[in-house]
Amino acid sequence: MTEKRAATGPLAFLAAESALVIGVLVAIVFGVFGSVWLGSASGVWLLGLTSILFAVILAAAFGVVRHADALAVLLGEPYGTLILTLSVISIEVMMISAVMLTGAENPTLARETMYAVVMIVLNGIVGLALILGGLRHHEQEYNLRGANAFLALILPLAVLVLILPNYTRSTEGPTLSLPQEVFLFLTCLGLYAVFLAVQTVKHRSYFLAPRATSDPDAPDLEDEHPGLVLRAAWVHAALLVAYLVPIVFLAKNLAIPIDIGIDRFGAPAALGGFIVAILVLSPEVMSAIRAALANRLQRSVNISLGSVAATIALTVPAVLIIAIATGRHVTLGLPPVDSLLLLLTLAVSVVTFSSGHTNVLQGAVHLVLFFAYLVLIFD
Repeated sequence: MTEKRAATGPLAFLAAESALVIGVLVAIVFGVFGSVWLGSASGVWLLGLTSILFAVILAAAFGVVRHADALAVLLGEPYGTLILTLSVISIEVMMISAVMLTGAENPTLARETMYAVVMIVLNGIVGLALILGGLRHHEQEYNLRGANAFLALILPLAVLVLILPNYTRSTEGPTLSLPQEVFLFLTCLGLYAVFLAVQTVKHRSYFLAPRATSDPDAPDLEDEHPGLVLRAAWVHAALLVAYLVPIVFLAKNLAIPIDIGIDRFGAPAALGGFIVAILVLSPEVMSAIRAALANRLQRSVNISLGSVAATIALTVPAVLIIAIATGRHVTLGLPPVDSLLLLLTLAVSVVTFSSGHTNVLQGAVHLVLFFAYLVLIFD
């Protein structure tokens, strides 16, 4: 590993964490003037403000991932990947919560965002990682037991959350009654708690690469964190949380132009979920692809499948709490076309992660499903 120690001095620290400084300053400015600017903005001015918000949130998200990567190096796997996943998903949950509480009522936002994450990760990220990794290394290996553990959680939660509400009869439309929402809340948190126990305590070896499982002292195939600056673990943890603060405040402002843009241009509601998902997942895309290119497919699998599992298991409870507390309406069931594509994606994922090895063909199939998802957004 070629990580290096942090340079000392306050100026060096501020330079290294410039994204945090900018994020805090922009959050303060938008906290004071944001509602006035965005409320009366139109045309190029609105586009410019939206671009600033998007860029600053994205930079802060990469800051979160950078410190999560540092903790991954210091703590080892699977804790490192778990920290990265939970950090990114916390950004997603906070953005959805901010949009729900700030923007116009959008009962399908959480559903569209969760669906977008599943499609982007299981088809876009997985497909790209398998293709690029396959082109460089031909055939790549991962721990089959770990992938099966992820899928054992993802499949039932995806169906219970995004498909089953279409077939319940206690309420009209793709929604759930209060007792059913409570059951779903407890199911998501309970199953994810059991999964975390399996991942970090009971069967930690399932989530390590086969090479690492058989030979824990084997050297890394390639350094996937070139030039990573390391500090004490508590410093990285504190900075990780600090980067989340401006994201929360700026997400509230980003909700306004998202609502305005969708209403003004008559864009489909699914586009809002896609925008949130792309913004949140951008750092994970880079981490997963970088790991696949370094022939660390296990880390790529842990990031991808872990992200989907955490998205469904943690977003649903947060959304349901907000909906119950504020009296807002939440729609969870997907339309028929999206339900069919989700089921196809889950089936293909089971086939892909059934042998312990991957190749370019499997990646190409996932990318085709991702492009189908993009086309159907505007159906």
